[in-house]
Amino acid sequence: MKVSLCNCTLAAVIGALTGLLVTPTLQAQPAPEVTLTRLDCGNLPTPIAAEEFSDTYAYHGLQVPFTFSCYLIRHGSDYMIWDSGNPAGSAPGAPKVSLLELLGQLKLRPDQIKYLGISHYHHDHIGQASSFPKSTLLIGKRDWDEVSAAEPPRGVDPATVALWRASFAPWISGGGKVEALTGDKDVFDDGTVVMLNTPGHTPGHHSLLVRLKRMGNVLLTGDLAHLRETYESNGVPAWNFNRADTLASLDRFKQIAKNLRATVIIQHDARDVGKLPVFPNSAD
Repeated sequence: MKVSLCNCTLAAVIGALTGLLVTPTLQAQPAPEVTLTRLDCGNLPTPIAAEEFSDTYAYHGLQVPFTFSCYLIRHGSDYMIWDSGNPAGSAPGAPKVSLLELLGQLKLRPDQIKYLGISHYHHDHIGQASSFPKSTLLIGKRDWDEVSAAEPPRGVDPATVALWRASFAPWISGGGKVEALTGDKDVFDDGTVVMLNTPGHTPGHHSLLVRLKRMGNVLLTGDLAHLRETYESNGVPAWNFNRADTLASLDRFKQIAKNLRATVIIQHDARDVGKLPVFPNSAD
């Protein structure tokens, strides 16, 4: 027996196929613009002895200007602060202008900062963190475990614990969102801003990769290295948490810098400040 499709069925099939052929292809979304701005978070009034950053007594007699740097990353309409420097005030090294005032000059409010990325828990990187209570805190898990512990780690002095409690109060209280990182973090899920797991200086230390269209790739060290000399010769401060981890992280960081042909910015070295435009201008 011969079987044939009815006209209505044929028409439906043809219509469906035609619809597939004429459906417009979805347009790829344009990549968001990414910019990087250095924010002045203080300076030491006199050069620092480079030998302080070596556990092998290297760099004897070398004096280097020392700065404290924070950064603003814009990703489309989203913003991220990287490190929050020393508290504003009159202490040596304190910034004369707070991060909130600097953001105000850029017409930004603190509640517009989506992410607060912290390289590590030392005082000169967390001093103004509490100014951004609505931001999602991004910090290495092993660092976060220490600063948020009910009982402070053995050997940590009370002044440091008090600073941790004050700086991270919005998140320790449970009122703010925290992402405690065990590895790398692709912040905006498109590879343009990546927190790199580089432990050693502290247990959960991270550095930052920012991929810019015009300037190219930029690597911010955190405190993986404090000075050009220590970066170039793999110098390790005596107070680092783990020497072997530091050297492994330096090796990884340098391989990334080489493979991506990245500009390396050592956050504390005042000689590297000029690698980015002067505030309020930004690199893109």
